[in-house]
Amino acid sequence: MIRVLVAKPGLDGHDRGAKVLAHALRDAGMEVIYTGLHQTPQMIVNSAIQEDVKVICVSILSGAHQRVFPEILQLLKERKADDIQVLGGGVIPQTDVSALKKLGVREVFTAANSLAEIVSFIQGLGNQSERA
Repeated sequence: MIRVLVAKPGLDGHDRGAKVLAHALRDAGMEVIYTGLHQTPQMIVNSAIQEDVKVICVSILSGAHQRVFPEILQLLKERKADDIQVLGGGVIPQTDVSALKKLGVREVFTAANSLAEIVSFIQGLGNQSERA
């Protein structure tokens, strides 16, 4: 079973999309931990390590993605947990996606992606880790 953390960093107070995603992942047979609103990168990484997740889905609408993702990735590296895959979603301009991927964000999803696409992608990550 794939364990996934769905996280909402910063001051963003809108979490409907994150909750819809969490339900879709759960309905697809994954174990989902939802952090709730207003999480710091440190809180997200601590929860991910404590819960032994394989994937962190970061939902961000505030525009702080260029600060939040590098910090999460650095903290994972420092904690020797950089095998945890980090995915992004929300309001992230297409012009920023390639830079985030270069930093180590595995994939970025926007409103243009369906829940089925996101679920399938995460299932694929789970299949890759089972083969390793």
